[in-house]
Amino acid sequence: MTDATTPPESALDTPDATTPATTSPTTPAVPTGESGAAPRRRFRIDKTLLIVSLVIGVGLALVTRGLMIGVTGDDRAGLPPLIEEVNPVPQAEQALSQTSVFVDLASGYTGVLVIDGVELPTVDVSAVADDEVEPGQQVSLPAATVYEPGNATLSFTPTEAAAITEFDEGEHQVTVLYWALDETPQQARRFTWTFNVI
Repeated sequence: MTDATTPPESALDTPDATTPATTSPTTPAVPTGESGAAPRRRFRIDKTLLIVSLVIGVGLALVTRGLMIGVTGDDRAGLPPLIEEVNPVPQAEQALSQTSVFVDLASGYTGVLVIDGVELPTVDVSAVADDEVEPGQQVSLPAATVYEPGNATLSFTPTEAAAITEFDEGEHQVTVLYWALDETPQQARRFTWTFNVI
């Protein structure tokens, strides 16, 4: 006799919508990673985006390198250690005819300027300024190279009374002969550069 509440055996073998299906032993298991999670899907690389990123990266690298090794002005001129600055800068292309030639030497050095083969006389600015000059009054400088011992600078500006009245258009050559104050001019070192007047 069959119990009314017990389903027939054939009903037990039929899967029910409410009963979860069990995995058959022949179904392969999903591989898991070391963390136990399922492996991620492989990301597809967009070639256009990759190329643009590479171009931007190379551009940034070149700009950074340029900023790190870039030198201008006196650094590019390869000035000797005892010369801190010269003006016009070597190989300057746009100097003016009345431009001043300026050399900043290391402290304790003096010298003379030779421009286009002409050695210019050098005057110590401390010898030009006398005690009779009133405060605020302008000191007239001679038409020569002016040496300022406090700053160890040499400067020359072409004037009508100077050996060079102006710089003609074209290339000009400047040589500075310089020596320590406790040396003689015969021990002078030299540095030569050129500039162009427009």
